[in-house]
Amino acid sequence: MSPDGNHMIARYRSALAGLGRDALIAGAELAAIVVGVALLATGHGHAADAVLALAIAVALVPLTWDVVRTLMHGRAGVDSIALIAMAGALALGEYLAGAVIALMLSGGNALERLAEGRATRELSSLLERAPRSARRREASGVVEVDVDAVEPDDVVVVRSGEVVPVDGLVMSEQALLDESSLTGEPLPVDHAAGAAIHSGTTNAGPPFDMRATRRAADSAYAAIVHVVEQASAQRAPFVRMADRYAGIFLPITLAVAAAAWAVSGSPTRALAVLVVATPCPLILAAPIAFVAGMSRAAGEGIIVKGGGPLEALATARTAVLDKTGTLTVGRPTVVAVEPVGGMGAGDLLRLAASVDQFSVHPLADAIVAEARRRGIQPAAATGVRETTGSGISAVVEGVVVSVGRPGWVGSESAASGDPADGTIVAVAADGRTCGRIVLSDPVRPEAGRSIAALREDGVERVVLATGDEPAVADRVADAVGIDEVYARQSPQDKARLVQRMRDRPVAMVGDGVNDAPALAVADVGIAVASDRSTVSSETADIVIVHPRVERIVRARRIARRSRSIALQSVVAGMGLSIVAMGAAAAGLIAPLGGAILQEVIDVAVILNALRALQLPDDGAGSAVAKGPHRRTISPITRSEA
Repeated sequence: MSPDGNHMIARYRSALAGLGRDALIAGAELAAIVVGVALLATGHGHAADAVLALAIAVALVPLTWDVVRTLMHGRAGVDSIALIAMAGALALGEYLAGAVIALMLSGGNALERLAEGRATRELSSLLERAPRSARRREASGVVEVDVDAVEPDDVVVVRSGEVVPVDGLVMSEQALLDESSLTGEPLPVDHAAGAAIHSGTTNAGPPFDMRATRRAADSAYAAIVHVVEQASAQRAPFVRMADRYAGIFLPITLAVAAAAWAVSGSPTRALAVLVVATPCPLILAAPIAFVAGMSRAAGEGIIVKGGGPLEALATARTAVLDKTGTLTVGRPTVVAVEPVGGMGAGDLLRLAASVDQFSVHPLADAIVAEARRRGIQPAAATGVRETTGSGISAVVEGVVVSVGRPGWVGSESAASGDPADGTIVAVAADGRTCGRIVLSDPVRPEAGRSIAALREDGVERVVLATGDEPAVADRVADAVGIDEVYARQSPQDKARLVQRMRDRPVAMVGDGVNDAPALAVADVGIAVASDRSTVSSETADIVIVHPRVERIVRARRIARRSRSIALQSVVAGMGLSIVAMGAAAAGLIAPLGGAILQEVIDVAVILNALRALQLPDDGAGSAVAKGPHRRTISPITRSEA
């Protein structure tokens, strides 16, 4: 595991340790208050004052250091209000009120630690599950080796209950895997011989053999782990807004306290104002709500790289979706091989596979797989050059072979005929058209319902952006209900399209390398994970671990719920505190009563923020809601963008 991954696990364990320390301090403060009240009740006022003053002093030391450290970074932390209130209570002899403030702060810190621990539990559990060793079958028997020592084509034995260490193919008759840690699905999945399986899943059945297809560092789970290592590091724009509110709240509080003192002539009233103004709701509610939402999402196989992307998804009004692997299953198959000029179908397929074996595009994978299924061995190739989203060329047996979109290959004639039943890949040798290969990639069965659910959830514009031909794009758009279709889009076209649409917040959804530029420029980029999605996962803000479109709807509902709860908590907490400040300034609330009231407000607001850990209501759409004015557009020009 990388140092960053170990750091995240250490941070999670530190949060638990911090929870213990804060809970211990809170317990000590509570004990001091109980003892002090008991001493007061029995007439031992001086002893009670000593106990309570000591409790205040114990809390003041770390608080003073925290405030000084914040000021050294050029920020006026709102903990300054608590510091002034506790110091004032100590100076004015309001020891019980000061001790209650100390209990409020330590209890609030303990609640914050609890929220952080709960919210990062699922994220850290993904990291802790990262396999560290594997059992490799060798001539001498089965040998346990470091997971990084496993190479492609090595045979690995996975025992019952063990985590699959690398991506590979099942060699035994079957493998029963628990994939809940990645997909959230509770039931084990049965994989037959030859099926592709991913690292990070758990063997829920008898031991089986598998053949590694990737090194551990290149596996699907490693890519997910890297995404998790980047997660939870940002603060949402809304949280920064809360910080700005706090910067305004501090001088207002001091002004109200000073005015109360000046009008009444009583410093005790000023102290009461400071006590009820201690802004625990402001500094904790928004972060807790967003981090709790990230935790809820992680538990469902949705990795969010910080609070900012979560809020951006909540406010998105336009969704731009890629086709292959996003709206379709991403596993295209060859349905027709159509040579021209006297070339045989086998020869055409061999030429295409010889070049496509070097590409990571799903269509290339399908062509190579079809060639091997027919017993055709791809030839060696040199001088490979690939234009992402368009095609690939290489020298095969002295001939320059190009495979890709008909327009890119320079063979528009290969696109003639009816392409509605599939995607066309043109093949040319030394610039001469050799034929075309037609592939079909079925639409995901849940795609239509998910598009309808996005509209029900406030997404006003749903756009399909694909490198495919217009006829194929139209077929998919008609099946799922799309407002606009942009066909024959290169990666740069997609990025310019997303940039042009950013007059309203845009969410871009894709799964491949060709989607990475658009994911990077969108307000929020969502990568639907797949075997080839490492680059798109790197540039995306949110990663859907299991390739299902309805998880996008789920992610948005979690995001909207988290943002709504954060807003509720901050507004309610500030509103209650401001009302209490007015009452304290009027002399209606004493320092001790204000401290108790503020404690109640803090606990209520923080517990409300933790509601983001709960599942949002799932009112998914049940029908395909098609846009009323759909239009199909070929590549946008540079002037249009």
